[in-house]
Amino acid sequence: MTVDRDVIAEHEHVPPDEVSRATVVAYAVAATLLLGWFLFGWLVLQQGFVDSVGESAGAGFALLLIISVVGTVRRSRR
Repeated sequence: MTVDRDVIAEHEHVPPDEVSRATVVAYAVAATLLLGWFLFGWLVLQQGFVDSVGESAGAGFALLLIISVVGTVRRSRR
């Protein structure tokens, strides 16, 4: 037994939007600032390696949360 399958147009794969150069630069700047924050806490404030990693990771996760909320709001307006 054979079954003919029709391709449904609404399920076609659409290529994702390209990431702009400004977005890549902003992510690179954010990563550099987080690395600088880690090194500042570890080497200048001498607060310990684990504390510095935790503080910079917390700042990074907070930044990712802000980015996701802004992206969701922008996408919902479309």
